[in-house]
Amino acid sequence: MIGLIGIVMIFVMVFGGYLAAGGKMAVILKSLPYEMMIIGGAATGAFMISNSLSEIKHTIKDTAKVFKGSKWKPEDYRDLLCLLFALIRLAKQNPVEVEQHVEDPQNSSIFGKYPKILSDDEAVGLICDTMRSASMNYDDPHQVEEVLEKRIEANLHHALHSSHALQTLADGLPALGIVAAVLGVIKTMGSIDQPPEILGKMIGGALVGTFLGVFLAYGLVGPFSARVQAVVEEDGHFYQLIREVLVANLHNHTAAICIEVGRQNTPSHIRPGFAELEEALKAVKQEAA
Repeated sequence: MIGLIGIVMIFVMVFGGYLAAGGKMAVILKSLPYEMMIIGGAATGAFMISNSLSEIKHTIKDTAKVFKGSKWKPEDYRDLLCLLFALIRLAKQNPVEVEQHVEDPQNSSIFGKYPKILSDDEAVGLICDTMRSASMNYDDPHQVEEVLEKRIEANLHHALHSSHALQTLADGLPALGIVAAVLGVIKTMGSIDQPPEILGKMIGGALVGTFLGVFLAYGLVGPFSARVQAVVEEDGHFYQLIREVLVANLHNHTAAICIEVGRQNTPSHIRPGFAELEEALKAVKQEAA
C-alpha cells in the first residue's frame, strides 16, 4: 500500500506542480507516445540483452515485492523458532526418530504444522542439511557454520540480481532520454524554416525525452530497485536465524538456549517477544508429550 501511495504522490506532485506553474500538458501528451516508444523500447531491448530469460522472469516477479513487502512476517519467525525447537529437542532425546523428519520433511508431522515454512525449499534445505551434519557428529561446528554462511551469501547474491538489474536500467534511462531528445532536435532542425511558434512546440516536444528518461530513472525504476533490495535483505534474516540456531545446536547447547540465541540475533522489529515465544514453546512441548 505504501508503495502505491508513493507512486501516486510522485505523479501528483510532479505534474501538479508543472500545471500549477502554468505548464501545458498538451505538449507532453502529444510527444509522450513517441518518446516512450524510443526510450521504453531501447530500455527494454538493452534489458533483454544484458539478462537471460530466467533472469528477466525473476526480475519481473520480484517487482511485486515493492508492493507486497517481505515474505516473512513476525509470526513466521516465531513459527520458525518453534519448528527448530521441536527438531532440536527431539534430536537430543531420540536422534534416530528425528532422521525421519529430516529425510522426508514433506511427510513430517513436525514440518507439517508450519506449511508456509515447508513450502520454502531453501529454508527446509538449510534445516535438513544442517541437521544431517549434526547427526554425522561433525568435530568442528565452525566448519559447518562457514559452509552455511557461504550458502546463505550465495543465495542472497542470486536473490539480489533483480535489484541490480533494475538499478542498471535506472542508470541507463537518463542517457536514453538524451538520445530521444537529440532525435527531437534533429527533427526540429529539419523544419528550421517554420515559424517560431511551431519550432517552440517541436523543441518542447524534444525536451520531453530528457524529462521522461530522468523521471523514469529517479522517480520509478531507481526506487523500485532500492525497495527490492531492502525486501530481499529483510527476507535474508529468516535464513540467518536458521543458521544461528542450528550452529548453536552444533555447539551442544540446550534446545532452549539455541532458540534464545536465534531470537536475540533477530532484528528488533521482527523479533518475537520473550513471553510470546515462551507460550508458543510451551504449546510445542505439550503437543510432543
